[in-house]
Amino acid sequence: MDTERHFSSDVAFSRSVKEIQERKGSRKSYARVEERGGWATAITPDLKDFIEKQISIFMATANKECQPYIQHRGGPPGFLHVIDETTLGFADYIGNRQYITQGNLADNDKAQLFLIDYGSRTRIKIWGTAKVVENDAALLEQLTPKGYQARPEQVILFHVEAWDANCPQHIPLRFEADEVLKAIESRDARIKELEAEIATLKSAASAGV
Repeated sequence: MDTERHFSSDVAFSRSVKEIQERKGSRKSYARVEERGGWATAITPDLKDFIEKQISIFMATANKECQPYIQHRGGPPGFLHVIDETTLGFADYIGNRQYITQGNLADNDKAQLFLIDYGSRTRIKIWGTAKVVENDAALLEQLTPKGYQARPEQVILFHVEAWDANCPQHIPLRFEADEVLKAIESRDARIKELEAEIATLKSAASAGV
């Protein structure tokens, strides 16, 4: 298997992928991306802002038999920390204790993060390697969201090798419940203000003012 990389995007565009792109007519456009060096390999300020707003992410790993596995992780905004321009980290909470992701990473450190924001119709794919850090109380405390009701067990650190943003096509427009609630509360408050103004105007009209 050809694992040599010439461009950062080769993390996804293997020889087989490129052959299919050539056959289906998209290779030239992706070759232009490669001419510019491929995908970004460092976290930009805009990506950092996007990452730190997320409350839900998906992490993909595979075991030594190449069996893939996708695990969901969530928390308050900022639970996924940008430690530096190539490192992400988050506290891993005690759950069903299957430890599939940890076992996969013990055999194969390659991983991917998939971030999707339905409100802005944005999705980001991040390729890299990951590792589980146990028995580091200081790091665990640093990455655990303050006041979040969960039991942190260990830390997952993710080293970024490349990332890419998808187009918004086919992403359904959805909003988080708290965002909808805030919008409803704001609307209701405005309605009350208008009702009070109307009542004042009616009272003034009745009094012949």
